[in-house]
Amino acid sequence: MPNSLSNLIPDAYRALDVVSRELVGFIPAVQLDPSADTIAANQNIRIPITPSNSAGKDITPAMSFPSAAYQTIGYVTHTISKQRAFPFSWTQEEIKSVNNGPGYLSLQQGQIAQAIRAAVNEIEVDCAVAAKNGVSRFFGATAGTAPVLADFAQAQKILDDNGAPSSDRSAVFNTTAAVALRSTSNLYKVNEAGDGGNLLRQGTLGDLYGFNLRQSAKIQSTTAGAMTGALFNGAGAVGDTTITFDTGTVNTTGIVAGDILSITGTTGGAQKYVVATGSTSASGTIVINAPGLQAAVADNTAITVFGTSARNVAFSRNAIVLSTRLPASVPNDLAIDRATITDPRSGISFELAMYPGFRMVHFEIACAWGVSVVKPEHVAGIIG
Repeated sequence: MPNSLSNLIPDAYRALDVVSRELVGFIPAVQLDPSADTIAANQNIRIPITPSNSAGKDITPAMSFPSAAYQTIGYVTHTISKQRAFPFSWTQEEIKSVNNGPGYLSLQQGQIAQAIRAAVNEIEVDCAVAAKNGVSRFFGATAGTAPVLADFAQAQKILDDNGAPSSDRSAVFNTTAAVALRSTSNLYKVNEAGDGGNLLRQGTLGDLYGFNLRQSAKIQSTTAGAMTGALFNGAGAVGDTTITFDTGTVNTTGIVAGDILSITGTTGGAQKYVVATGSTSASGTIVINAPGLQAAVADNTAITVFGTSARNVAFSRNAIVLSTRLPASVPNDLAIDRATITDPRSGISFELAMYPGFRMVHFEIACAWGVSVVKPEHVAGIIG
């Protein structure tokens, strides 16, 4: 029988420092939900969203009391959508054989580290997918071109225009964008950037335009949707999130959540909006993320699907919620030992459980989680 988990965990932490790890940018930047322990798997909880107040009025003295001003409080749903385990097993004979070589414990510690690595990467992917699908608007002209300083400034403008909090903002981007930033002389010249010594001598990217700069290995590179020729069927007003269209040509994939639509309004030129609910029809409706159209759009205006591109994301922490917890267990569960391991890179805690069998033992690294964009207005995209 292998050693107890209490003897194994210290060496497992040391193994985490040795195993190759991908860059994690989204997990430290999103809002971690402290109430996750109360949520059952696949149980929807409602996060309230208060509406804007458009009932402003003049104050007119009167002997009668004003009528009630009720509001409809909206909400978004949030779910613990995944329960995942990352297992590995050993038979008694396998343990005996490796103890004559590298040693069972050293291999086991590496397996724990690799299981945590796989789990963190999967959570990071889910955050990246949710983020790019929840963007209010994207900025960037050419797919496949690394962002420049002006792109980050435009992302800041989008968030400012949408009323996002000015504090605790992050920009998460891929390593290609990071190379472009590191190559920008204004950032590494100390006399121009102020703290450029950090980038020049230490390689840290620091802050830019109010964003805490982070890299992720899981930035999504999304294939463009397959719709052409679509036109507005009727005019669109500022703030509209539902677009009625016709004359489009689609295939079975059509337009899906996360696709970027370039639409030219009557003022301000083209804007790049993000699809919340797509369509596989040649006519019908598409829903875009809040806050909707930024300028009025004339009837028969073209709807252009933007090309395949990397989806770097800038957002306020409150815009994206990540809930994680240990998987639930029952009193008669067969595990003979359990421990909690917190990954020092991501801050996520995982359950390490040991299950005995007939002349063998089975281990699992496990976690339950869910991620939701609760405030698309506070998420901007940077095309790469």
